Amino acid sequence: MTTHPRCRSALPSDPEEPDLTGSGDPLGPHSLSASELKRLLAVERSGQPLLVLRDGEGALLLFPLGQDSGVRTLGRRSEADLSILWDPEVSGLHAELRSAGGEWAIVDDGLSRNGTFVNGERASGRRRLREGDRIRIGQTVIAFKDGAAPLVEETVATGETAIPPTLTDTQRRVLVALCRPYRAGETFTKPASNQEIAAEVFLSVEAVKMHLRTLFAKFELSELPQNEKRLRLADCALRFGAISERDLA
Repeated sequence: MTTHPRCRSALPSDPEEPDLTGSGDPLGPHSLSASELKRLLAVERSGQPLLVLRDGEGALLLFPLGQDSGVRTLGRRSEADLSILWDPEVSGLHAELRSAGGEWAIVDDGLSRNGTFVNGERASGRRRLREGDRIRIGQTVIAFKDGAAPLVEETVATGETAIPPTLTDTQRRVLVALCRPYRAGETFTKPASNQEIAAEVFLSVEAVKMHLRTLFAKFELSELPQNEKRLRLADCALRFGAISERDLA
């Protein structure tokens, strides 16, 4: 059985979250709906670097950077490669992304009026980007993914699977109940409580706790802090396809 060590780090840890303002972190814990998560995973599987942000109406935008070296412009002008029309604090030509040797850097050589920030620090000149960095221009926060750290497991050998193959029907029903807040594409706020799960699957609260402990072990989440396990389990169940949007309807 193939398990999921990356589930432990699939989401940023709350204590280390960058201090972001304005539109907020597009990849913050539990910020993605089920449909948004599926879109993100589909692009990530291509292995190319990616920018993730939300537009003025809160819609998720995915901007693949491609594998070739070059320059990508960011700004409020429609001519920019990544045009951020909705943010009045973004300059017409605000910053550039430059790639060389497989590395990407954000460059603001005085192009912008309000500056460019990476993880809360103002970037002067060229600033190399690393997986998970958060860029803020104006009030828009952009997450950078380098394409080398996908949220899913590497390709497994024929006959293996990235989903625990021994989920019982009851365990699966518990997972569905846990993930119910994702239904109808709603933004995920928190998983269902033990009481809510028990009412849905017609089990006692103690039985629900027992099944959850088993599921924590199957997804290799047992060592996480207690207050984080449930959140990660719901996230992993959706990321790895153990639960689908149809199940939550």
